[in-house]
Amino acid sequence: MEIESAGGPVLLREPAEGTPPVVTDRAALLEACERLAAGTGAVAVDTERASGYRYWPKAYLVQLRREGSGTVLIDPTELDDLTPLKSVLNALEWVLHAASQDLPCLAELDLHPAALFDTELAGRLAGYERVALGTLVELLLGYTLEKGHSAADWSKRPLPVDWLNYAALDVELLIQLREKLEAELGAQGKLEWAQQEFDAVRTAPPPAPRAEPWRRTSGVHKIRNPRGLAVVRELWQARDELARKRDRAPSRILPDSAIINAVTADPKTVEELQALPVFSGRVQRKYTASWLRHLQAAKALPASELPSPSQPTDGPPPVNRWADKDPDAAARLSAARAALSAIAEDRRLPVENLLLPDLVRRTCWRPPAQLDEDTVADVLRAGGARPWQVELTASALSKALHAAAAT
Repeated sequence: MEIESAGGPVLLREPAEGTPPVVTDRAALLEACERLAAGTGAVAVDTERASGYRYWPKAYLVQLRREGSGTVLIDPTELDDLTPLKSVLNALEWVLHAASQDLPCLAELDLHPAALFDTELAGRLAGYERVALGTLVELLLGYTLEKGHSAADWSKRPLPVDWLNYAALDVELLIQLREKLEAELGAQGKLEWAQQEFDAVRTAPPPAPRAEPWRRTSGVHKIRNPRGLAVVRELWQARDELARKRDRAPSRILPDSAIINAVTADPKTVEELQALPVFSGRVQRKYTASWLRHLQAAKALPASELPSPSQPTDGPPPVNRWADKDPDAAARLSAARAALSAIAEDRRLPVENLLLPDLVRRTCWRPPAQLDEDTVADVLRAGGARPWQVELTASALSKALHAAAAT
């Protein structure tokens, strides 16, 4: 282990046992699985993706570490059959940091934890204001992890040695960190809460596709009219299709800012479009005619096919409009937030982990006909609140809604 220290936290530059070679063939995979199976306890798990470079959020490297097994680095893109790994991992408890970021790409490999411990979520429930992996490792274990490659293109091959060191360090201390956080949660009486949260993360279904994902284009709020929004939608969809085909991040095909510029500038010819930033670039010039065709197609749409100026939603309106639309609902939300903030402060945890803000807003916007504690508890359970959350909040939320109704 390469270590630096100047009286403060110890800087780790590489794993204690060195960085192992990446598993890229079946023989190496079988040997690694034998070692993992012979280990004890939970397994630390992490992945590296190529967000910002590739369209698909697949795992390009899987990092594993288990007591008695050492660290294993696996390149899933080089292996056709991960059945041996599945046989070992799917029977174990996994320790991850920010598990919801890694579980989807691991599920694509048919890898699923039997149980889960999320060190980031544990840190939040334990009351830490900053819960990045490096921060918690430094606070609780006295080490600083060498960082710098989280935003790298992990689809690159071969992977540089310093990248592999970084990746291996991400699982080097996860088990020890879990032990510290588990002890702290137990001391605070929050371990059962954490276990309910971990299980909710582990069993959560994939999020439903967004109805109109193009509305998340950065800067779309500048476009006020339906015709302009139709152009944004058309260019976004054309970009998305090209990004899928080329497996490139959409922003690398065409930045959001270029889409918005094209809408506001309203070019009529290829030359006018190429005069705009980004479209004037050497690579973009060969696509300019295609972008212009899509722009013109959107402008030719009949009025009946234009998008609505506002995004359809089944939820309440933005909170800043509540006072005008429904002052009673605004009063309910204010009272509910005050009650929940007091509980969160008393229990030393973030209010958003006490109860999902969206669930609070929905409950206050359309409250149940009866505001007694049992009815409110039923509403919270139906909205996905865990038992510990219902137990802590149902009574206070019921009282807050009653108080708001009485004013």
